[in-house]
Amino acid sequence: MPSKIHETVIVLDFETTGVSPDRGDRAIEIGAVMLQQGTIVDRFQSLMNPGIPINSFIEAYTGITNRMVSSAPGVEEVMEKFAEFIGDTPLVAHNASFDRRFLDAEFGRIRRPRNNEFGCSLLAARRIYPEAPNHKLETLVHFKNLQTDGTFHRALADAEMTAHLWSRMLEDLQQSYGLEHVSFDLMCALCKVPKRKTADFLNRHFHRDRRTG
Repeated sequence: MPSKIHETVIVLDFETTGVSPDRGDRAIEIGAVMLQQGTIVDRFQSLMNPGIPINSFIEAYTGITNRMVSSAPGVEEVMEKFAEFIGDTPLVAHNASFDRRFLDAEFGRIRRPRNNEFGCSLLAARRIYPEAPNHKLETLVHFKNLQTDGTFHRALADAEMTAHLWSRMLEDLQQSYGLEHVSFDLMCALCKVPKRKTADFLNRHFHRDRRTG
């Protein structure tokens, strides 16, 4: 039987005022869960006052209003606490390039370096579940019948669903390819493999495991 031992990762999600920190957009909510051996063991969540107005589209999309963040702590204060929460633990996000840009931008404001590697559940899912209708988080949650309370586009809820998706992908890879352990590094490497070569890549990894096991 394949091993069920998974590395500890922190799965995170940002809600923001827009799509680009380079254009002045800021974080308005952070949600994160610590995933240890496939189980959520800790959580971090906070609204943040970005110091700029939230437009009506973002208010409708996320349900986060200007009134809600008006009494929230500033982004810098929350990011200091979040930096302590994550330490140097590997990070995972759905469409990680988006969350990585905002994390790096907000850490830059408080002069905090990021030493954490990032894994992307979106890129991994495109290779593991090519038959899915699409690879949006909501679609994949329903496609794999994952645990959800029906809330989307709020940071903690999306982080929890991404954590469930990440765990399922590890288990599906173990079962489909007979892998003893699907490491974080393997998942990151998989994200860079051309989709048509996914099976060859994983089969080679299986045979390498057999030779060195």
